[in-house]
Amino acid sequence: MTISDPIADMLTRIRNAAKAKFNSVDIPGSQVKVEMARVLQEQGFIRNYKFIKDNKQGLLRIYLKYDGNQKGVIMGLERISRPSLRVYVKAEDVRPVLNGMGVMILSTSKGIMTDKQARQHNLGGEALAKVW
Repeated sequence: MTISDPIADMLTRIRNAAKAKFNSVDIPGSQVKVEMARVLQEQGFIRNYKFIKDNKQGLLRIYLKYDGNQKGVIMGLERISRPSLRVYVKAEDVRPVLNGMGVMILSTSKGIMTDKQARQHNLGGEALAKVW
């Protein structure tokens, strides 16, 4: 089965697994998805992630994070740039998400990073997703 937008598929799988209160979710792997998972872990939205090699493209296992009341840490995930409509942001136009309560994940010339890191390095790029 071919997925036309693998990043949107990843975000949807995470969103659905969090609503169902799963401990982990398995996603078909790619380098971009691994880097997005790294950013999500650095920002405290997920507990951990692991890339599992197989004879195909690999599997990315993401371990979800919940608070003491079993409420998911991730309140929302939103895909910004799509294959049919790419959204690019200049360095001076990178703004905080929800006044700094969330993060925007950007694909820049220096790799995948958050909006805060992009502002520090004065970089723009493709806006992949928002997480809050």
